[in-house]
Amino acid sequence: MSGRSLRRHVTSGLMTGLVAALSFTAVLALVLILGDLIAKGASSLNWDFFTKNPVPTGQTGGGVANAIVGTGVIVGLAALFGLPVGVGTGLYLAEYGSGRLGWVVRFVADVLNGTPSIVIGIFAWTWLVRPMKGYSALAGSAALAALMVPMIARTTEEMVRLVPHSLREAALALGYPRWRTSLRVVARTALAGIVTGCLVGVARIAGETAPLIFTALGNQNFTTNITQPMQTLPHQIYEYATGPFEEWHRLAWASALVLMGLVLLLGVTARWAIRQRHGAAR
Repeated sequence: MSGRSLRRHVTSGLMTGLVAALSFTAVLALVLILGDLIAKGASSLNWDFFTKNPVPTGQTGGGVANAIVGTGVIVGLAALFGLPVGVGTGLYLAEYGSGRLGWVVRFVADVLNGTPSIVIGIFAWTWLVRPMKGYSALAGSAALAALMVPMIARTTEEMVRLVPHSLREAALALGYPRWRTSLRVVARTALAGIVTGCLVGVARIAGETAPLIFTALGNQNFTTNITQPMQTLPHQIYEYATGPFEEWHRLAWASALVLMGLVLLLGVTARWAIRQRHGAAR
Protein backbone atom coordinates (compact mmCIF):
# COMPACT_ATOMS: atom_id res chain seq x y z
CA MET A 1 0.00 0.00 0.00
CA SER A 2 1.42 3.37 -1.05
CA GLY A 3 1.85 6.31 1.31
CA ARG A 4 -1.02 8.26 -0.30
CA SER A 5 -3.40 5.30 -0.07
CA LEU A 6 -2.45 4.74 3.57
CA ARG A 7 -3.15 8.38 4.41
CA ARG A 8 -6.53 8.15 2.72
CA HIS A 9 -7.46 5.05 4.69
CA VAL A 10 -6.32 6.62 7.95
CA THR A 11 -8.17 9.88 7.22
CA SER A 12 -11.31 7.98 6.23
CA GLY A 13 -11.16 5.91 9.41
CA LEU A 14 -10.63 8.96 11.60
CA MET A 15 -13.52 10.88 10.03
CA THR A 16 -15.81 7.85 10.24
CA GLY A 17 -14.92 7.45 13.90
CA LEU A 18 -15.49 11.17 14.53
CA VAL A 19 -18.94 11.08 12.90
CA ALA A 20 -19.84 7.95 14.86
CA ALA A 21 -18.70 9.57 18.12
CA LEU A 22 -20.71 12.73 17.44
CA SER A 23 -23.78 10.67 16.52
CA PHE A 24 -23.39 8.67 19.72
CA THR A 25 -23.13 11.90 21.71
CA ALA A 26 -26.34 13.23 20.18
CA VAL A 27 -28.21 10.00 20.89
CA LEU A 28 -26.70 9.78 24.39
CA ALA A 29 -28.11 13.19 25.29
CA LEU A 30 -31.61 12.05 24.36
CA VAL A 31 -31.19 8.77 26.25
CA LEU A 32 -29.99 10.59 29.37
CA ILE A 33 -32.93 13.00 29.24
CA LEU A 34 -35.43 10.18 28.83
CA GLY A 35 -33.73 8.15 31.53
CA ASP A 36 -33.83 11.05 33.97
CA LEU A 37 -37.50 11.71 33.24
CA ILE A 38 -38.39 8.06 33.70
CA ALA A 39 -36.39 7.76 36.92
CA LYS A 40 -37.95 10.86 38.50
CA GLY A 41 -41.40 10.89 36.97
CA ALA A 42 -42.54 7.33 36.26
CA SER A 43 -43.29 6.59 39.92
CA SER A 44 -45.82 9.43 40.00
CA LEU A 45 -47.84 8.15 37.06
CA ASN A 46 -51.11 6.59 38.14
CA TRP A 47 -54.79 6.71 37.26
CA ASP A 48 -55.42 9.81 39.36
CA PHE A 49 -52.61 11.66 37.58
CA PHE A 50 -54.42 11.34 34.24
CA THR A 51 -58.02 11.72 35.42
CA LYS A 52 -58.00 14.29 38.24
CA ASN A 53 -57.43 18.04 38.33
CA PRO A 54 -54.81 19.71 40.57
CA VAL A 55 -55.68 19.83 44.26
CA PRO A 56 -55.48 23.01 46.40
CA THR A 57 -52.05 24.21 47.47
CA GLY A 58 -50.57 22.20 50.32
CA GLN A 59 -52.59 19.04 49.69
CA THR A 60 -51.21 15.85 48.17
CA GLY A 61 -52.53 13.84 45.27
CA GLY A 62 -54.45 15.14 42.32
CA GLY A 63 -53.41 15.11 38.70
CA VAL A 64 -53.07 17.15 35.55
CA ALA A 65 -56.09 16.04 33.51
CA ASN A 66 -56.92 19.67 32.75
CA ALA A 67 -53.42 20.31 31.39
CA ILE A 68 -53.38 17.15 29.24
CA VAL A 69 -56.70 18.00 27.62
CA GLY A 70 -55.72 21.65 27.29
CA THR A 71 -52.49 20.72 25.52
CA GLY A 72 -54.41 18.55 23.07
CA VAL A 73 -56.96 21.30 22.37
CA ILE A 74 -54.50 24.17 21.96
CA VAL A 75 -51.88 22.25 19.96
CA GLY A 76 -54.62 20.67 17.84
CA LEU A 77 -56.12 24.07 17.00
CA ALA A 78 -52.66 25.46 16.26
CA ALA A 79 -51.98 22.56 13.89
CA LEU A 80 -55.39 23.08 12.27
CA PHE A 81 -54.50 26.73 11.62
CA GLY A 82 -50.80 26.40 10.90
CA LEU A 83 -50.27 23.19 8.93
CA PRO A 84 -52.30 24.12 5.82
CA VAL A 85 -50.78 27.60 5.71
CA GLY A 86 -47.24 26.35 6.25
CA VAL A 87 -47.45 23.51 3.71
CA GLY A 88 -49.18 25.71 1.16
CA THR A 89 -46.57 28.44 1.58
CA GLY A 90 -43.76 25.92 1.18
CA LEU A 91 -45.29 24.53 -2.01
CA TYR A 92 -45.67 28.04 -3.40
CA LEU A 93 -42.06 28.93 -2.60
CA ALA A 94 -40.70 25.75 -4.20
CA GLU A 95 -42.86 25.81 -7.32
CA TYR A 96 -43.59 29.49 -7.98
CA GLY A 97 -41.41 31.48 -5.60
CA SER A 98 -38.60 32.51 -7.93
CA GLY A 99 -39.68 36.17 -8.09
CA ARG A 100 -39.58 39.14 -5.74
CA LEU A 101 -42.60 37.97 -3.75
CA GLY A 102 -40.94 34.62 -3.10
CA TRP A 103 -37.80 36.35 -1.84
CA VAL A 104 -39.86 38.49 0.54
CA VAL A 105 -41.76 35.47 1.88
CA ARG A 106 -38.51 33.55 2.47
CA PHE A 107 -36.96 36.51 4.24
CA VAL A 108 -39.99 36.94 6.51
CA ALA A 109 -40.07 33.20 7.27
CA ASP A 110 -36.38 33.18 8.17
CA VAL A 111 -36.80 36.20 10.44
CA LEU A 112 -39.79 34.60 12.18
CA ASN A 113 -37.87 31.34 12.63
CA GLY A 114 -35.26 33.27 14.61
CA THR A 115 -37.75 35.32 16.61
CA PRO A 116 -37.93 34.38 20.33
CA SER A 117 -41.22 32.76 21.23
CA ILE A 118 -41.87 35.30 23.97
CA VAL A 119 -41.97 38.04 21.31
CA ILE A 120 -44.67 36.09 19.47
CA GLY A 121 -46.52 35.84 22.78
CA ILE A 122 -46.38 39.60 23.33
CA PHE A 123 -47.53 40.20 19.77
CA ALA A 124 -50.48 37.82 20.25
CA TRP A 125 -51.35 39.52 23.54
CA THR A 126 -51.38 42.92 21.83
CA TRP A 127 -53.47 41.91 18.82
CA LEU A 128 -55.68 39.17 20.23
CA VAL A 129 -55.91 39.21 24.02
CA ARG A 130 -56.37 42.95 24.45
CA PRO A 131 -59.05 43.36 21.74
CA MET A 132 -60.88 40.27 23.05
CA LYS A 133 -60.53 41.65 26.61
CA GLY A 134 -59.52 38.29 28.01
CA TYR A 135 -57.12 35.38 27.82
CA SER A 136 -58.23 32.36 25.81
CA ALA A 137 -57.11 29.06 24.36
CA LEU A 138 -57.90 30.46 20.91
CA ALA A 139 -55.32 33.21 21.35
CA GLY A 140 -52.78 30.63 22.53
CA SER A 141 -53.43 28.49 19.46
CA ALA A 142 -52.93 31.49 17.19
CA ALA A 143 -49.60 32.28 18.85
CA LEU A 144 -48.39 28.69 18.49
CA ALA A 145 -49.55 28.59 14.86
CA ALA A 146 -47.48 31.71 14.17
CA LEU A 147 -44.44 29.85 15.51
CA MET A 148 -45.20 26.79 13.43
CA VAL A 149 -45.89 28.29 10.01
CA PRO A 150 -42.42 29.62 9.05
CA MET A 151 -40.65 26.41 10.10
CA ILE A 152 -43.05 24.20 8.16
CA ALA A 153 -42.94 26.52 5.14
CA ARG A 154 -39.14 26.40 4.84
CA THR A 155 -39.00 22.65 5.53
CA THR A 156 -41.70 21.93 2.95
CA GLU A 157 -39.90 24.08 0.40
CA GLU A 158 -36.67 22.14 0.84
CA MET A 159 -38.44 18.77 0.64
CA VAL A 160 -40.32 19.74 -2.52
CA ARG A 161 -37.12 20.98 -4.16
CA LEU A 162 -35.67 17.47 -3.75
CA VAL A 163 -38.31 16.03 -6.10
CA PRO A 164 -36.68 15.33 -9.50
CA HIS A 165 -37.67 17.76 -12.25
CA SER A 166 -38.27 14.80 -14.55
CA LEU A 167 -41.47 14.00 -12.63
CA ARG A 168 -42.77 17.51 -13.19
CA GLU A 169 -41.87 17.37 -16.88
CA ALA A 170 -43.56 13.98 -17.29
CA ALA A 171 -46.77 15.20 -15.66
CA LEU A 172 -46.82 18.38 -17.74
CA ALA A 173 -46.18 16.35 -20.91
CA LEU A 174 -49.24 14.22 -20.11
CA GLY A 175 -51.37 17.36 -20.05
CA TYR A 176 -51.54 18.03 -16.31
CA PRO A 177 -51.84 21.75 -15.50
CA ARG A 178 -49.03 23.08 -13.37
CA TRP A 179 -51.13 23.54 -10.23
CA ARG A 180 -52.36 19.95 -10.43
CA THR A 181 -48.83 18.70 -11.00
CA SER A 182 -47.71 20.48 -7.84
CA LEU A 183 -50.51 18.99 -5.75
CA ARG A 184 -50.95 15.49 -7.17
CA VAL A 185 -47.41 14.60 -8.23
CA VAL A 186 -44.84 16.77 -6.48
CA ALA A 187 -46.55 17.04 -3.09
CA ARG A 188 -47.32 13.29 -2.95
CA THR A 189 -43.75 12.41 -3.86
CA ALA A 190 -42.40 14.65 -1.09
CA LEU A 191 -45.08 13.54 1.39
CA ALA A 192 -42.70 11.77 3.78
CA GLY A 193 -40.45 14.81 4.08
CA ILE A 194 -43.40 17.18 4.42
CA VAL A 195 -44.93 15.09 7.21
CA THR A 196 -41.58 14.97 8.98
CA GLY A 197 -41.37 18.75 8.82
CA CYS A 198 -44.90 19.03 10.19
CA LEU A 199 -43.97 16.74 13.07
CA VAL A 200 -40.97 18.91 13.88
CA GLY A 201 -43.23 21.97 13.92
CA VAL A 202 -45.81 20.31 16.16
CA ALA A 203 -43.10 19.02 18.49
CA ARG A 204 -41.67 22.51 18.81
CA ILE A 205 -44.91 24.21 19.74
CA ALA A 206 -45.99 21.37 22.06
CA GLY A 207 -43.28 22.38 24.51
CA GLU A 208 -43.65 26.16 24.29
CA THR A 209 -44.49 28.02 27.48
CA ALA A 210 -43.78 31.73 27.02
CA PRO A 211 -46.46 32.44 24.36
CA LEU A 212 -49.09 30.65 26.45
CA ILE A 213 -48.37 32.76 29.52
CA PHE A 214 -49.38 35.84 27.51
CA THR A 215 -52.36 34.22 25.76
CA ALA A 216 -53.92 31.09 27.31
CA LEU A 217 -52.73 32.09 30.83
CA GLY A 218 -53.60 28.76 32.47
CA ASN A 219 -56.56 27.39 34.38
CA GLN A 220 -56.64 25.09 37.40
CA ASN A 221 -60.11 23.90 36.42
CA PHE A 222 -61.05 21.51 33.64
CA THR A 223 -62.44 23.27 30.55
CA THR A 224 -62.73 22.75 26.81
CA ASN A 225 -64.08 26.24 26.09
CA ILE A 226 -61.58 27.77 23.66
CA THR A 227 -62.75 31.30 24.50
CA GLN A 228 -61.63 30.90 28.12
CA PRO A 229 -58.18 30.52 29.75
CA MET A 230 -56.88 26.96 29.51
CA GLN A 231 -54.05 25.05 31.15
CA THR A 232 -51.35 23.19 29.21
CA LEU A 233 -48.63 20.74 30.21
CA PRO A 234 -45.70 23.14 29.57
CA HIS A 235 -47.33 25.85 31.67
CA GLN A 236 -48.21 23.34 34.38
CA ILE A 237 -44.60 22.09 34.43
CA TYR A 238 -43.34 25.66 34.74
CA GLU A 239 -45.65 26.43 37.66
CA TYR A 240 -44.89 23.21 39.51
CA ALA A 241 -41.13 23.24 38.87
CA THR A 242 -40.77 26.78 40.22
CA GLY A 243 -43.05 26.18 43.20
CA PRO A 244 -41.88 25.59 46.79
CA PHE A 245 -43.61 22.24 47.38
CA GLU A 246 -42.03 18.82 46.89
CA GLU A 247 -45.38 17.46 45.71
CA TRP A 248 -45.39 19.99 42.89
CA HIS A 249 -41.86 18.99 41.87
CA ARG A 250 -42.92 15.35 41.73
CA LEU A 251 -45.87 16.18 39.48
CA ALA A 252 -43.66 18.41 37.31
CA TRP A 253 -41.34 15.47 36.53
CA ALA A 254 -44.30 13.24 35.72
CA SER A 255 -45.84 15.93 33.50
CA ALA A 256 -42.57 16.34 31.62
CA LEU A 257 -42.46 12.58 31.03
CA VAL A 258 -46.02 12.60 29.70
CA LEU A 259 -45.26 15.54 27.40
CA MET A 260 -42.23 13.75 25.99
CA GLY A 261 -44.28 10.61 25.54
CA LEU A 262 -47.00 12.46 23.64
CA VAL A 263 -44.48 13.91 21.19
CA LEU A 264 -42.86 10.49 20.73
CA LEU A 265 -46.24 8.83 20.15
CA LEU A 266 -47.14 11.44 17.54
CA GLY A 267 -43.93 10.77 15.63
CA VAL A 268 -44.26 6.99 15.72
CA THR A 269 -47.92 7.10 14.62
CA ALA A 270 -47.20 9.41 11.69
CA ARG A 271 -44.30 7.29 10.46
CA TRP A 272 -46.43 4.16 10.73
CA ALA A 273 -49.19 5.82 8.71
CA ILE A 274 -46.72 6.85 5.98
CA ARG A 275 -45.25 3.34 5.81
CA GLN A 276 -48.72 1.81 5.55
CA ARG A 277 -49.67 4.23 2.78
CA HIS A 278 -46.57 3.59 0.71
CA GLY A 279 -46.77 -0.14 1.35
CA ALA A 280 -50.36 -0.19 0.09
CA ALA A 281 -49.32 1.86 -2.96
CA ARG A 282 -46.72 -0.74 -3.91
